[in-house]
Amino acid sequence: MEKPNYKLLARQLDALLEGETDLIANLSNASALLNDQLDNINWLGFYLIKGNELILGPFQGKPACVHIPIGKGVCGTAVAKAEIQRVADVNAFPGHIACDANSQSEIVLPIYQNNTIIGVLDIDAPITNRFSKDDEEGLKEVVTVLEKHL
Repeated sequence: MEKPNYKLLARQLDALLEGETDLIANLSNASALLNDQLDNINWLGFYLIKGNELILGPFQGKPACVHIPIGKGVCGTAVAKAEIQRVADVNAFPGHIACDANSQSEIVLPIYQNNTIIGVLDIDAPITNRFSKDDEEGLKEVVTVLEKHL
């Protein structure tokens, strides 16, 4: 597996979103770009906070769970704890919500607007231990770029 160049990916995302302010358009293009550039993943998308739950947003992959309560599963835990969740084996994660039985590992990054979490970037992989600390750091850079266009 070739290591992603997250700095380049962040620059590509910045250029792609430049001048656009529509949330759905930007999340759609972000999901398409990231899905195209990351290896060994089987689902990538966004969930947005609405009330006390996360609602499915733009994504790439198989149909997904539409509603996730805050505090439940990997996505809901990322929001409740306000921190990145990097899970090497989702089957060992208490309360994991299995939207796709093929997913074996997952990383979820909170997305902020005006210092408030508005949603998450969720990436699933069909292999365990897919996401490293380097992936986490690189994806944080990508999310920071995304946040400035929201």
